[in-house]
Amino acid sequence: MKVGRLLARIGQVAPWDKAADWDTVGLQLGDPLDEAGTVAVCHEVTESVVARVEDMGLDLLVTYHPLLFRPTVRLVAGSSPAGRAYRLIRAGAALAVVHTNFDVASGGVADALAHSLGLIDATGFGPVDGGESMKVVTFVPAESADLVADAMAAAGGGTIGNYSRCSYRTEGTGAFFAGDGATPVTGAAGTLSREAEVRVEMTVSSLHRDAVIRALVSAHPYEEPAFDIYPTAANLGLAGRVGSPDQPIRLQDLVDRIAGALGDRGLRVGGDPARSVGRVAVVPGSGSSYIRAAVAAGADAFVTGDVGHHRMVEAADRGMAIVDPGHLATEFPGVEKLYALVAGIVPGAVDLTRSTRGEPSR
Repeated sequence: MKVGRLLARIGQVAPWDKAADWDTVGLQLGDPLDEAGTVAVCHEVTESVVARVEDMGLDLLVTYHPLLFRPTVRLVAGSSPAGRAYRLIRAGAALAVVHTNFDVASGGVADALAHSLGLIDATGFGPVDGGESMKVVTFVPAESADLVADAMAAAGGGTIGNYSRCSYRTEGTGAFFAGDGATPVTGAAGTLSREAEVRVEMTVSSLHRDAVIRALVSAHPYEEPAFDIYPTAANLGLAGRVGSPDQPIRLQDLVDRIAGALGDRGLRVGGDPARSVGRVAVVPGSGSSYIRAAVAAGADAFVTGDVGHHRMVEAADRGMAIVDPGHLATEFPGVEKLYALVAGIVPGAVDLTRSTRGEPSR
């Protein structure tokens, strides 16, 4: 299987366009046309993980945490993200990142965290701001609507998750006055024409905007096609899940459950241990920016990592308890799911995720 094909298969489960706009998901190092015969999965690209890649001669490493977050101007040897990237390139290993797009995916990291804590009837909350997108709208005779929409879709428009050729259409009447020198396809020059038209709307990423516009104009039957472009924030993934234990429990009981599922190293709690908890919100990784969203979702307690003092105070002021098991701990259940996903596509994939916890890999 080619590297690009493997990433396309992953994208069917965790669509790449659902990632946060600040995230660096997808192929970070390598060639999508290279073979992905030997593949490994890790939580984070550490020095020990890179050493394993070098020893094993892997074709592709799939990581949950991105290796390169910031623009990089040089790749030189050393104990740094850039140094590890240099070693991977030298070893001939491609690197792919599956991060916030898998957080929000059905069955992904957020769902895995909620499931590990025994939450039932979990639903999503906390929209993730994705990349810049827009909606392209055009007006076309009914008999040409499919032709124009298909051309726009072929150029990259109308994709929402695993759905393609998505458009919305409404019928109406277009009016225009064709001036001197115009050769209208319908109507006549020198008169006000009214024509039955279909309004075709399609979501488009900024990456495909120019190609979609070219396709629209080329396929449109009119001499001067009318179209509009609207910036949008649409079809956002949800970073967190909120659900309930099988019955209301004390905060201390919830803490004990979390410690049993995720470990108690560095676990921090803000709230009265005796308080009753009926609804629990979770966000894997660093989710303290979703405190207000968790309160709005009806949570009595919020489980996430990297919660600072002032965020703890904010949660208390809003009447919600906080449990912080640590950034990595909240991601462990989901990264296990990532390994299962990749191994289901490439049998024999190696699991290096446990090395983050100091456990033997498999």
